[in-house]
This record gives sequence, C-alpha cells and structure tokens, in this order.
Amino acid sequence: MAEPLPPSRSRIPGAGLAKGLAVTLRTMTKKTVTAQYPDTQPDLPPRSRGVIGLFEENCTVCMLCARECPDWCIYIDSHKETVPPAAPGGRERSRNVLDRFAIDFSLCMYCGICIEVCPFDALFWSPEFEYAETDIHELTHERDKLREWMWTVPAPPALDPAAEEPKEIAAARKTAEKLATAAQTEPPTATQTEPTGSPRPTEPPGPADPQGQGGDS
Repeated sequence: MAEPLPPSRSRIPGAGLAKGLAVTLRTMTKKTVTAQYPDTQPDLPPRSRGVIGLFEENCTVCMLCARECPDWCIYIDSHKETVPPAAPGGRERSRNVLDRFAIDFSLCMYCGICIEVCPFDALFWSPEFEYAETDIHELTHERDKLREWMWTVPAPPALDPAAEEPKEIAAARKTAEKLATAAQTEPPTATQTEPTGSPRPTEPPGPADPQGQGGDS
C-alpha cells in the first residue's frame, strides 16, 4: 500500500521574489572583485603560458623543436657558412646560420614541447598575451617579434634553500677555498720580512763603475 504524500507547505505569495531581492542587496553592498580589463592588468602567475620568446643567439638550427612540434607550426630556414680556422694550420668548419624562425600561433596549442626539447635554451615561455589580430594570417610571428617577447620573460625562480648546491658552484667554491688557504699558509718572502726603515748595505762599486776607477787617486 502506497504511503500518503506529506501535506504541501503553504507558500507565501512573493517569497521567491523577496529572496532574490535580498541576494541582490547583499551583493550590492559588498566590495567588487571584478578587474576591469584593460584598465586593470591581470596579475598572472609566474609560469603563465602566453607566447614563446626566442633567444636566437642560442639557436643552433638543430630543428628539434620543429620536428617534435605536434602541430607543425614552427618554420625554420637556414644556410651554411664556412668558418676559417682559429689557428694557423687548422681546419675550416661549417656552421648553420639562422635565416628564419617563425611560429604560427593560430595552430599552436601551447603544449610547450618545443621549449622542453630545446637543448640550448633558445625558447622560453613569456606571460605576454595581448597579441590578438583581426586577420588569422597575421598570427604567424617572425623571429623579430619572438625576440621582442624574449625580454618579457620573467627571471627564473629562486632555488629552494633546502636544495642541493649545483655541482658547478660547489666545484668553484672548493677551488676558491683551496687557493685562499694556500695563500695564507705560504711562507713570507725575503722582501716581506725586511723592515721598511732599515738601510740596505751598499755594495762597493765594480770595476765597470766609473766611480770606482778614480777612487785611489
């Protein structure tokens, strides 16, 4: 046998409207938290993925970033130049010279693979995000624009105080301490032990000295 339904509550006409107006009044009296962009710039986290900056001095045209890009949105052109030998009798070397480095941000999905696989630290994340265009073809930015974004890359975060000291810094510090210890334990030279005010004995003039030739006369 089905249980009887509970009696329906008596509803006051306009109760829902009163609750809605109460929420509106409470919201109007609170301080606003909405940032009015672009008058107020957002406070972005330090690891924001805005655009990719290029430090072309470190680029060796190894093509790793272009080959690993899943969207094939990186375009690189280069040519080879012959470098003369550094010393006489040496061999000439050839090196790759970067001609073009462009990224099509209409295809980029901001995965960061190109930055991770770069072995020479030539690509960095920049928090810059104001690069909207009215034409999709203008979203392909060349290396001049990528280099401008490089100067907006934030400095790397400080190391953890509890982290292990880098091996390069530890080796340099140990070498400096050894040199300082050796300089302190080194015995002083004869010039350092001689008092500054004592007169030095003068040697008799030699036969080649013109003063000694006429000394017996």
